[in-house]
Amino acid sequence: MNKIYSLRALYLSLSRFHFTALVFLLVTVASPIRGQSGAEPTREQLLNGLTILLWQRPTDPNVILKLRINGGAAFDLAGKDGMMSLLGDALFPDPSTREYVTEELGGKLEVRTDFEAIEVTISGKGSEFERIVELFRNAVLSTQLSPENVRRLRDERIKELSSKTGKPSEIADRAVAQRLFGHFPYGHTVEGTLETIARIERGDLMLARERFMNADNAALAIYGGVDKPRAMRAVRQLLGPWTKSDRTVPATFRQPDPPDSRILIVNNVNLDQTEIRIATRSVARFDRDDVPTALLAQVIHDRWVAATPDLTSVDVDHEPHLLPGMLVMRASAPNASVQKAISAARQIMGALAQSAPTATELEHARQVVLAELSRRTSSVEALEDAWLDAITFRNQLGSSGSPTLLDAVRSATASDIQRAAGRVINKNNPVAIVVVGNSQQLRASFTDAFEVRESAAETNTSSSSGTPTKKP
Repeated sequence: MNKIYSLRALYLSLSRFHFTALVFLLVTVASPIRGQSGAEPTREQLLNGLTILLWQRPTDPNVILKLRINGGAAFDLAGKDGMMSLLGDALFPDPSTREYVTEELGGKLEVRTDFEAIEVTISGKGSEFERIVELFRNAVLSTQLSPENVRRLRDERIKELSSKTGKPSEIADRAVAQRLFGHFPYGHTVEGTLETIARIERGDLMLARERFMNADNAALAIYGGVDKPRAMRAVRQLLGPWTKSDRTVPATFRQPDPPDSRILIVNNVNLDQTEIRIATRSVARFDRDDVPTALLAQVIHDRWVAATPDLTSVDVDHEPHLLPGMLVMRASAPNASVQKAISAARQIMGALAQSAPTATELEHARQVVLAELSRRTSSVEALEDAWLDAITFRNQLGSSGSPTLLDAVRSATASDIQRAAGRVINKNNPVAIVVVGNSQQLRASFTDAFEVRESAAETNTSSSSGTPTKKP
């Protein structure tokens, strides 16, 4: 029987980058930004439940404010992918607002929606701090959801999607996520499709706003040239009237079914190189095998490159969530090498489930992971993101007496990686395989059962079954 999970817990589980939530630990321990900004941020909470994180830098002429509203595309209604993204569009529907921030405030305005949240970033002159906070106020307290506005925003997004030609790499990523997760939220698109956006109605956005756009479901990070008395005075005055939620309306979703074991071929006759995606469900965030699985991904990468030298654009990622995410292998290869690359990947995964990596492999993986973490924590926005993640995901790691991420990466052993591989790679955890390329050429090379979809558009329709085909 399929398990039922609460979607209320889901927004605590999703991540836009597979290490971002854990970066919090690295930032608080070793980031050079922390040395520049002093101690940890001052943390306050308004009476309406809005959490404030403040870094005071008196000599900085600019400020960066980042508002995160928990509850992103994972909460899109069934068949209405892109609903939460459209709600994000409605926060600042007038292009002149962005022009004002750029030209008058000397900064930028960005709205980004992902599976976990709607996030608004506004930067500008510290002298205009109150005006920046007022922009946030207008967005969340007076969200423009009139019938005319919703219709215009929907038409604009449909026009934007119509003008985009999906890159083969993006088509492959989309297809493997859908193959692995099906109707589970992780298998959907954040931005939506032409069909799903057209189904979104004004009432859908109003319901989403009522459920998620509340002060106690949000956090505001402030970094730069504004002192605490001034900052808190402006925030209390302008965002204090933002109401908190009066109830929690839990929604449920079913655990994803096992993926189809056949190789999925998405036909594209114009490609000289075939896009390959191999994915399996991974461990959850903050699981004891989270860090070992990240190291496992790097070991798989190194072995796959060595076993198939003609692969290009090779990338192996562990993408964890509070509920299990996925470990995905990505690469491009000549058509003649696709079967070899898939076979090599299977052999590598099977071998790592049976025996530990070598000391040399472990040390190289460790250095790559540490270098990537250091690179990802070199900006002010990374610092804000890390602390906002600590709130969104209720991250208790890094507290007094508990190990840091650096310690976890440095202390991981080959046995830890083998244990993680045993959990991620086993017969009860099927693998999804997708290739995007010339189906006529690929058919002849495959020895396994496969399914063909003649166009990328079919990957956006869950009811599409493609053309099932099996080698004799």
